[in-house]
Amino acid sequence: MKYLLTYLKGMAMGAADVVPGVSGGTIAFITGILDTLLDSIRRINPSLIKVIRAQGIKAAFIHINGPFLIAVFGGILTSIFTFAKLISYLLETHPIPVWSFFFGLIIISVVHMLKQVSGFSLARLLLFAIGAALAWGITMLNPVTLEVNYLNVFLGGSIAICAMLLPGISGSFILLLLGLYTSVLHAAKSFDITILAMFGLGCVCGLLSFSHLLSALLRKYHDATIMFLTGLMLGTLGKIWPWKEVLTWRENSHGKMVPLLEQNLSPLQFEAVTGQPAYILWAVIAMVFGIALVWGLERFAGSKSPNE
Repeated sequence: MKYLLTYLKGMAMGAADVVPGVSGGTIAFITGILDTLLDSIRRINPSLIKVIRAQGIKAAFIHINGPFLIAVFGGILTSIFTFAKLISYLLETHPIPVWSFFFGLIIISVVHMLKQVSGFSLARLLLFAIGAALAWGITMLNPVTLEVNYLNVFLGGSIAICAMLLPGISGSFILLLLGLYTSVLHAAKSFDITILAMFGLGCVCGLLSFSHLLSALLRKYHDATIMFLTGLMLGTLGKIWPWKEVLTWRENSHGKMVPLLEQNLSPLQFEAVTGQPAYILWAVIAMVFGIALVWGLERFAGSKSPNE
């Protein structure tokens, strides 16, 4: 039962990672598995060879918390392969309710993370502001278009997986900035093994290196790190705002025109500029659902002891 719940949390992480602007690391944090995930990944290092030689493969598997890692990454991969088409369809056909849902999810996640901080000092508030400014700046960057080759896909995977571990920074949005998002998403939908293998190899390399740094920061400077990460999360809200006007378009890998640069509008401005309904009621319902979902996850996680 324990690993089934972990698998479901991994699925929630994977579903979030598919959406540009939403971080799987946010889901890992609010469901209470981020620290365990980082610690388990951190144990995969050269010293593991000594454990294998001295105690065998089974002991090494237990040492790195193998069942937990399989449950988490199994859930992530399940979501990526099963929800990629669904989320792409929903973002294309019902963008306002979908983005509103994630907007509500991020807002309540910011509140949840701030509860983990023992006290607020000027230095911590400054870190919060720096994180918010950094994330806002990243989301305002103009996307570039890298050539889709094995090296770029590998590098994209190693960078994106670092962002996926961070609450607030979206790995899929980093891929979008690099111009690799549609290619990787198409590879997931069409089971392009070669591209997925290079992307996965990049993810593994980035994961094993970055997890050590983030884990050390959370152990030694927990509150300061949480404040910075919360700022990162808050700074992405501009990207997730549901009502946008498309300024420029780009052609994706399938020859289809998709938005490149957008600017945020109020719901009334959106209706005036685009001539489309703002769906304010549906947006509010979706936002409240996102808030209620995270609140429920927080209550559920709080009702469990660490051993459960």
